[in-house]
Amino acid sequence: MTLFNLTGLVATLPRNSRLIGLDPGSRIIGIALSDVSRRLASPYGAMKRGKLAEMAQTIRDIAAKEGAGGIVIGLPLSMDGSLGPAAQAARDWAHAIAAATGLAVAMMDERLSSAAVNRAMIESDLSRAKRAARVDAAAAAYMLQSALDLLNEAG
Repeated sequence: MTLFNLTGLVATLPRNSRLIGLDPGSRIIGIALSDVSRRLASPYGAMKRGKLAEMAQTIRDIAAKEGAGGIVIGLPLSMDGSLGPAAQAARDWAHAIAAATGLAVAMMDERLSSAAVNRAMIESDLSRAKRAARVDAAAAAYMLQSALDLLNEAG
């Protein structure tokens, strides 16, 4: 399956199907889920980066359980908006996840999402341990919410 832009992704989805948001880190992948109206993203959890087949199965299981029809994967662009090594690795991973899960995939700029989430958690006075346990899923929700906001602005 190929990568779509956000509007192309949504055009492939059945009505009331959710979106899964994935924020791929080097060790942990944050997971978020939209509501059925695709207006609100919520943290869902995290999974350790591992073998593609195992990660794809986890994503397929979430999609089946939660009624998700597509995935939005964070794209870590460089601060100048260019595709650096991390963004290229994320794009390659997104292609592999799309092929392995059979789900439609789009990518969303996620520059500074983890930093924004960490800052908000620090301001909320969460301990370092609590932040570490929650930051990946929260960053995925932050990125997915940005994608949903963009889609809802477009109409």
